[in-house]
Amino acid sequence: MGKTRTRWPGRSYSRVVPGVSGRVLVVDDNKVIRQLIRVNLELEGLEVVTAADGAECLDVVHQVRPDLVTLDVVMPRLDGLRTAARLRADPRTNHLPLAIISACTQYEVETGLDVGVDAFLSKPFEPAELVRLVKQLIQGRAGRGGVGGGGGGGGGDGSGDDDDDGLADGVAGGVSIG
Repeated sequence: MGKTRTRWPGRSYSRVVPGVSGRVLVVDDNKVIRQLIRVNLELEGLEVVTAADGAECLDVVHQVRPDLVTLDVVMPRLDGLRTAARLRADPRTNHLPLAIISACTQYEVETGLDVGVDAFLSKPFEPAELVRLVKQLIQGRAGRGGVGGGGGGGGGDGSGDDDDDGLADGVAGGVSIG
């Protein structure tokens, strides 16, 4: 039996949760990680759609119209950094908050910032950190009116040094907002 992949079209995404406060597209080639992220976000009232790699993400993102996309870096067919670059280059998706959830090297973090990734969360991560990051990015999008830069730094208030949100400025703490 071969590796399964999320199917589309059809109802391949999660059940609709009453009172959903946002939709997240989770992109990771590891089915267990996709499920872990999905369950933690659904428990917070978010709707979750999944994709197994960057190519599938690009296929479904326009149909799903998420409020946020999370990306792993190392994936088959199209990796997370190239997927982020393509999402930023497309006027229909350049406003979407993008979060890399991966065990990133410093080079990958720098490349991610260059292509416009908004935040990084290191694997392994605490579920509470994941939820806090996702909510912060979705709320930041709402505060920007859902429009705006494909530039590298959309989370938070833009000052880059405000630690009132409890998030670390560096990757060493697990969470980084660009």
